[in-house]
Amino acid sequence: MRCIGLDVHRDFCEVAIYENGEVRSVGRIASSPEQLQLFAQSLCREDHVALETTGNALSIARILEPHVGGVLVADTRHVRAMTHAKVKNDRFDARMLAKLLAAGMLPGTWVCDEPTRVLRRRISRRTQLVRGRTRARNQIHAIAIRNLCGRAPASDTFGKKGRAWLATLKLPADERETLDACLREADFLTREIALIDRELARYALGCPEIRRLMTIPGVSMITAATLIATIGHIQRFPSARHLVGYVGLDPRSRQSGVSPIHHGHISKQGASTARHVLCEAAHATMLAPGPLRAFGQRVRARRGSKIATVAVARKLTCPTWHMLTRRQDYHYERPALTFRKLRRLELTAGAPKRSNPAARNAPATPDIPAQWAAERAHAQTIEDRYRAAVADWQPQRPAAPT
Repeated sequence: MRCIGLDVHRDFCEVAIYENGEVRSVGRIASSPEQLQLFAQSLCREDHVALETTGNALSIARILEPHVGGVLVADTRHVRAMTHAKVKNDRFDARMLAKLLAAGMLPGTWVCDEPTRVLRRRISRRTQLVRGRTRARNQIHAIAIRNLCGRAPASDTFGKKGRAWLATLKLPADERETLDACLREADFLTREIALIDRELARYALGCPEIRRLMTIPGVSMITAATLIATIGHIQRFPSARHLVGYVGLDPRSRQSGVSPIHHGHISKQGASTARHVLCEAAHATMLAPGPLRAFGQRVRARRGSKIATVAVARKLTCPTWHMLTRRQDYHYERPALTFRKLRRLELTAGAPKRSNPAARNAPATPDIPAQWAAERAHAQTIEDRYRAAVADWQPQRPAAPT
């Protein structure tokens, strides 16, 4: 068996082969589909290939996989920690990858399937579009502040009433030009976001995992889709604690000798987008009655609002693992709220509205005021029971090691 290390770059790959206890460099190959296909055909089924995670690593792995025994995409951070040396060049990196692969010491990453890869790309594209729209809108707010225009007379500066106010502002010519350009940019990005939301909604309607996560109060379609794109297959995580660590919500810990363990800030490893949507969901969850709101308020009273938000986000990750593993909906689901989410999801995907003649025979919505009030009252009862159950809990410091 040969172990092959590839140091991947945009234009070429440096190749090293470990065989019979010796490693040798064999030069470079172009990072083009044709040259990579020729290189793959020169390999055999007993060979194993290792390469680091880069922008084109997954495409290279897909070309090599049918021709070799296995392709391992290594985590760049772990490889850098194990191969810390004063020497740094492509030839050394490729040889080190081959050696680590032969020794079985190379940590690999999970290579997702094509549907998950498509979902990840759409989520990433939407995130970039939302950030661009936020930048454009922030420029408009800055223009109003610079020119002493005061606050908009509407809660939504970019709604109908807010735009009418922006049109009446007396601004210098250059500021007016910038404001109009930012409005056009924000409108364009809004339309692009709507197109991606429609594709995500169509995918979510056919994905039971996303619809299952939407049964949690405060979890929207975007939050559920982002979590599914980040997780991939839930079978990869043996426990909820592994999933918490994967999204970077686990606290850092330091301990040496006989001193007690010290827990610090969260590790922030993994996808930052998943942590962002979980914190947004935590904000929404803490506004609705239920045990999660009581938990967040209890932590906020002791540690502050920021730590409480992160604690609730971590708390949301645990039922996410249990729900996906057991294939069960949220235990404290509010059916009327879930129905409203799913109906909004259908409308985003392009379903006809109720006023449409084609939808007149559709079932009536259960979202009636009486049921809505009954569900809120039931959730409030559960919250009160949680408060009574934890009323006597006292925070304890971890015991010092013996």
